[in-house]
Amino acid sequence: MSRYVLVASTQDLAGITIYDYLKNEEGFAPDGDSPKHRGMTLHMTEESLLTLEDLDEVYRDALAFVFLSKHRSDSGIPTLTCHCTGNFSDAPFGGNPGEIAIAWPGLQKAYLKAITRAKVPGYDVIIEATHHGPTSLGKPVLFVELGSSEKEWANKTAASAMCRCILSALQNVQPCKKVGVAIGGTHYPTKFNKLLLESEFGLAAVASKHNLGAIDEPMLGQMIKKSSERVTHVVLDPKGLGSHKDRITKMAEKTGLEVMKV
Repeated sequence: MSRYVLVASTQDLAGITIYDYLKNEEGFAPDGDSPKHRGMTLHMTEESLLTLEDLDEVYRDALAFVFLSKHRSDSGIPTLTCHCTGNFSDAPFGGNPGEIAIAWPGLQKAYLKAITRAKVPGYDVIIEATHHGPTSLGKPVLFVELGSSEKEWANKTAASAMCRCILSALQNVQPCKKVGVAIGGTHYPTKFNKLLLESEFGLAAVASKHNLGAIDEPMLGQMIKKSSERVTHVVLDPKGLGSHKDRITKMAEKTGLEVMKV
């Protein structure tokens, strides 16, 4: 039984680096299981990770999919990120327009805390706001990413730390006592990152200020629904809501969930 599927792509150098570590150092068979890590399967595809909308047809018994991916940014700063996936409006990078994938708040929190504790030299650690595909898988999706340039994508030290942290997180994940959907701030939301590290909160979908125009009641409802753990709060970054502040605050209050501001 493949409870958790770790997914890499031949198109993705960081994914190849992470895949090789799992195969060579953690006992995973190529496109197969690891006797050392029961219930986990390693999957290599030749397709883009962003368009794998049929994986749950291949792994019908999977409980979650963890995508092992490169991270690219204009700054080129060495960075380790993680995030759930989804598109608040259009879909330029895979997935379906206006569709949010299922998040697993406890897993993201466990991985973020582990990779932060690992203190990989020279690397920043941060969550990202929800973006890109795949969006329609029937089980939770988490992207863990190594960035932000080709030099880092081939960095075996960082890749090995990521592997140890994701394997540990999958083996020790706990439900979050509080779960929020988060709205506001930048694509790299430092306030929400701090919330995950320093409180009981986990987060499902995170909408940055760039997507606020697409946050209406149906979208907010989808963000709340698409979580493997029950959402208890709408978490707002008021300074990061701009001209949408009043509208989104009222919308959050109408959900009946607790509204928390950071």
